[in-house]
Amino acid sequence: MAAMSRNAAEPKEEGLVITRVFDAPRELVWKSWTEPERVKRWWGPKVFTAPSIKIDLRVGANYHYCMRSPDGKDYWSTGVFREIVPLERIVATDSFADKEGNIVPGTYYGMSADFPLEMILTVTFEELEGKTRLTLHHTGMPSGTDSDLARQGWNESLDKLAAVLAAAKV
Repeated sequence: MAAMSRNAAEPKEEGLVITRVFDAPRELVWKSWTEPERVKRWWGPKVFTAPSIKIDLRVGANYHYCMRSPDGKDYWSTGVFREIVPLERIVATDSFADKEGNIVPGTYYGMSADFPLEMILTVTFEELEGKTRLTLHHTGMPSGTDSDLARQGWNESLDKLAAVLAAAKV
């Protein structure tokens, strides 16, 4: 019964939604999401590293991230911040990019031709008695294999973030 209720409540719109509760204060989770040196510690799936993270955290300004696979292949992304409510919400465009920050199609990195040039990433941070509920909403993501891979990558990244936050408490 619970599983049926959960599935019925999931949004029907295109994209993916992931919610996690981190055992860390909202301010630390926010900093881990917005400060380049902190983002480098967790960005990318479990076996990836993040050699370059640039964040100009202002509405209308850009971010430019690189994640590196174990075989040394770099995957760049970029976007423009559309909304920033400190400690509460970030809304930004999200696109694949090249090393210079130019937007490239998903096919540049082996994704399907259905992958859009630009998606919207919304991340909210909610205080929960010393813990933080983070909800990530990636709209514009095509369904199917691309979405499945993105969900896996996000979940692995968020697992790494949880480990980083746990280590910060020690």
